Amino acid sequence: MAWSLICPASRGIGFELTRQLLLTTTIPVVATARKDITSVKKNILSDLKDVDPSRLIVLEVDVTDEATISAAAQKAASLFPPSSNHHLHLSFCIPGILHPEKSPSQLTHSHLLQTFAINTIAPMLLSKHFSPFLPKKSTSLPSPSSPGLPPHATWLNMSARVGSTTDNRLGGWYSYRASKAGVNSFTKSLDLYLAARAGEKAMAIAYHPGTVKTGLSREFWGNVEEGKLFEVGFAVEKMLEVMRGVGIEGRGRCWDWKGGEVLP
Repeated sequence: MAWSLICPASRGIGFELTRQLLLTTTIPVVATARKDITSVKKNILSDLKDVDPSRLIVLEVDVTDEATISAAAQKAASLFPPSSNHHLHLSFCIPGILHPEKSPSQLTHSHLLQTFAINTIAPMLLSKHFSPFLPKKSTSLPSPSSPGLPPHATWLNMSARVGSTTDNRLGGWYSYRASKAGVNSFTKSLDLYLAARAGEKAMAIAYHPGTVKTGLSREFWGNVEEGKLFEVGFAVEKMLEVMRGVGIEGRGRCWDWKGGEVLP
């Protein structure tokens, strides 16, 4: 049985992504939240009348606390024992925080640690505990006609265009840029590991969603070019479209919401 993971899912992109996976696929969805998991599950399922509630499992995870990640992975293992019949097919690691420094004088030790803990270290620790659920070379994958699923398993790490050193023409946002550059570097290494372990049955990509109307970007909504501030529903639609459309030849790279590559 294939299943999916969204971390975190209590609001914003993760919340809507969880709802869309419940609507467009038939596989179980494991979502995470830091607290109030009963309320989070109720909110996600609101108005999804044709969705079997048992397909949604919400687990408590604080991405800055490895013990909670480990406990969630143990729970997932009890629900979906890693074997030729169970595997993680879609994984979305999308935690994020932004401290928009304009000059080095605005950098603080606490903000730097927080930014890297959430944006960069969290995806690494999630992969430590959840990548073992991804398919191996011997795993039987869903048929190509399975609703809403790409033929290969995909691990998606949330990145950003500002994580591109090549594209950095403005500077600023020191901690955020560096943390997302780290995500891109880690994603490449994770993908090389998956290629050796799973061949063409599993891959990792990084993803730039554009500027989305969430709490992360609220401070900058007024500065975004017309037509470039995306509603969450549109952003999730494009994310799923790109994730399903990137072939195995696109593995290990960062892709944007238009399906274009974001260079390192």
